[in-house]
Amino acid sequence: MRREWITLNAAITAAASAVGGKEADGPLGDLFDLRDGSDRFGKDTWEDAESEMQRLAFNVALSKRGVRDVDVGALFAGDLLNQCVGSSYGLLAFDTPFVGLYGACSTAAESLMLASLFVTHDIFPLCGAVTSSHYCSAERQFRTPVEYGAQRSPTAQWTVTGAGAFLTERAVRGGAHAVVTRAQIGRAIDMGVKDASNMGAAMAPAAADTLKRFFEGCGSRPEDYSLIVTGDLGFEGSAILGDLMRAEGYPLGARYTDCGCLIYERVRQDVHGGGSGCGCSATVLASHLLPKLCAGEWDRILFLGTGAMMSPDSLKQGKGIAGIAHLLEIVSPRYFKEKEENEWTS
Repeated sequence: MRREWITLNAAITAAASAVGGKEADGPLGDLFDLRDGSDRFGKDTWEDAESEMQRLAFNVALSKRGVRDVDVGALFAGDLLNQCVGSSYGLLAFDTPFVGLYGACSTAAESLMLASLFVTHDIFPLCGAVTSSHYCSAERQFRTPVEYGAQRSPTAQWTVTGAGAFLTERAVRGGAHAVVTRAQIGRAIDMGVKDASNMGAAMAPAAADTLKRFFEGCGSRPEDYSLIVTGDLGFEGSAILGDLMRAEGYPLGARYTDCGCLIYERVRQDVHGGGSGCGCSATVLASHLLPKLCAGEWDRILFLGTGAMMSPDSLKQGKGIAGIAHLLEIVSPRYFKEKEENEWTS
């Protein structure tokens, strides 16, 4: 039987976030590095604004680490737009080898997993991961332009206007950064959900599949973790995931939450099913989860980026929405130091 989880040893040495006005007005608003209430970031189109968010976020990450673009061995990036133009145009100015990805809303976890893998195995000493989404550009591509004023379903989620950027390096004992220690690559799961206004229901089975395989393979359980957080199942998908994991004998309990439930105030901001989009999990991880890990408030967490692998044409052709979920185990500097010391002495 194949071993499906991957052992990693990658410190996240810098993280940065850029968001729009609705995100800045939410519960995590003060934590983001850059905020623009107009959602335009000085650009004329929504797509250019999304690209600019990526450029700004990556620039901030480089600045925080005190490195240049030429120091980065490879940059893994993607977004929701056709041909990943948000990333390819947004990162044009950087002198860094570029790998374009499409993992839908799971792209933050996917790109960070690959960046961690490359530094763990000394392919490059420093790698980057960037992703983004924009409410207006995503609505124009997947549903209807916002100018149409279409009615939103109660289960519909609000695409986050935001970008997150991360730098990874091989972890060293005694470091001050959160460390990615393990990963589980997701499998595409299609349970026949065809409602694009209920992507949480489409993605929840994939999250359950990845979590179950990880627990079975590693011999761990939910209670071994300070926090288990999914990328953007929102309120609907989170409830479904809880039911699925309980049925499998792995109740998640109060340690479980979702980035799409954290980034907005559901009623006051009228977001229906919660947040979604590549920028959802990326900005929450960069601004909220990693700082708490580094401060020692949590020892180790499971971070699952969840994505709906669909296109406008696949929906028109009546296909189901395939979900996917990539998992990262991320630990605090203190936990990593104690683990390394125990392994060293034993």
